[in-house]
Amino acid sequence: MTDDAFNMSLRKFLKTVGVTSQREIEEAVRAAREAGDLPSGTVTARMVLKIDAVGLEHEVTGEIEMPGAG
Repeated sequence: MTDDAFNMSLRKFLKTVGVTSQREIEEAVRAAREAGDLPSGTVTARMVLKIDAVGLEHEVTGEIEMPGAG
């Protein structure tokens, strides 16, 4: 595999991760809102990336501001 092919494959994977993760978060927030369980303020999010074949485990944490209850 060339470096260009690797780079394109990596970018495609990361785009898929971003798009699907956003959709999952939005659906979870919508369900929490409908159930009356939506927290206010910010919540901590954690994402773990693992690639067993190369021994990678990388964790990213951050804060997400919850939408208003309206």
